[in-house]
Amino acid sequence: MTAFCMKCHKETEIKDAKTVKMRNGRPATAGVCPSCGKKVFKISKI
Repeated sequence: MTAFCMKCHKETEIKDAKTVKMRNGRPATAGVCPSCGKKVFKISKI
């Protein structure tokens, strides 16, 4: 799965991806950018 990294300004593959649930109950995927090490986040469809 890929997500947009705000620091690198590009789509990157999510490293250490984990499925999480947001406060409103929607599923999402959180992980780390392999290039810079910043957190990346992608909201999933229901």
